[in-house]
Amino acid sequence: MTLWEDILANLIYIETATIVAVAIILELFIARYLKRISKRKEWPSHATNGLVLIFRLLILLGVVATFMRIGGIPPDWLVAYSALGGAAIGFASTRVLGNFMAGLFLFVTRPFRVNDYVRVDNIEGIVVEMTFNYTKILTRSNTLVFISNLKILDQNVVNYRCLSEKSLLYCYTVELAFDHSLRTDQLEKTFDEVIERYVKNLPRKPEYVQLRIGAFDRGYAFYLYVEKPQDIFAIHPEFVKEITKAWDKARGK
Repeated sequence: MTLWEDILANLIYIETATIVAVAIILELFIARYLKRISKRKEWPSHATNGLVLIFRLLILLGVVATFMRIGGIPPDWLVAYSALGGAAIGFASTRVLGNFMAGLFLFVTRPFRVNDYVRVDNIEGIVVEMTFNYTKILTRSNTLVFISNLKILDQNVVNYRCLSEKSLLYCYTVELAFDHSLRTDQLEKTFDEVIERYVKNLPRKPEYVQLRIGAFDRGYAFYLYVEKPQDIFAIHPEFVKEITKAWDKARGK
């Protein structure tokens, strides 16, 4: 072996070692960065692990392509086979990949998180788990509803978390309509009497506003504040029942 060939062989070894070292350092840096971000954003562990795995695969593909270039193999082969494999997987599991990408989008944008009380279209309850494919919601009937992340992106989502509060509170809105059998002052006095009974048991005094007035009824929105989203399941029907009973009683006088 000539001196020149010996130098070229050593350069290949050095280049290979450098590529491997850079790939390892890059993988460690990205993994630590994602874990730091996930801790700050409170992502579930499986979401973080999934993102780390994706970046590891991308780094591995980059290393393989680089080695192919060093070995004299055109990287077009890798691109062609990757595209072919990606197309085959895409045709075989379009919805799975769509749910995965939708789940990734939800983890980044954070419209809600685990333990939030939400309404997705006509489904209402507590988010108990978020995965890359499905979001699990516990409803007031104590049943679990699995909603695909792809569907969530196409629906109106309401998160009852109070963003302006210093402490974590959830504000649940109850809309009720009442006829004109009572004057406005009499009706709202009835509301105040019921609300006073909830002041000691809730972190913040319930509130109400008049939304509309029509020929046959008046619409009101009541705002109930709770610390634990599970309390909404119990307080909502109880509050509606007490308001209705107080209204019936006031009309009977």
